[in-house]
Amino acid sequence: MGSMPPRKSTLEHTQIAASAAIDKLGSDLLAMDLSEQMLLSEVFLLISGGNERQIDAIADEVERQLSLLGEKPTRRESSESWILLDYQDLVVHVQTQQARQYYSLDRLWNDCPSIKLDAIAAADAFKAGK
Repeated sequence: MGSMPPRKSTLEHTQIAASAAIDKLGSDLLAMDLSEQMLLSEVFLLISGGNERQIDAIADEVERQLSLLGEKPTRRESSESWILLDYQDLVVHVQTQQARQYYSLDRLWNDCPSIKLDAIAAADAFKAGK
């Protein structure tokens, strides 16, 4: 039985969240399409930050940008090294580099297709002086 790909709105929210994270110097962004996994969520967005203050700033900016679209997380869970924003279809994980390596969600879900993030292409072009 084929599953539905992520909805257009979920993909748009993923792009906006990625852009917000990059604005706050989030790194190693990875968006994974979980639609084949029969989970409640369609997309996981993983973001790394340098330290507790930075992951807080990244999560706040993601939340702020999505709230401009009327999207509010159904829950926000945070520890010193990991903040989870649950928008149901989209779940944003902001982790310190150490937590990211330790929990390695990337590897756990590495059979899921990744979603191209426009904000990364734009940031790379900017760095390359385009």
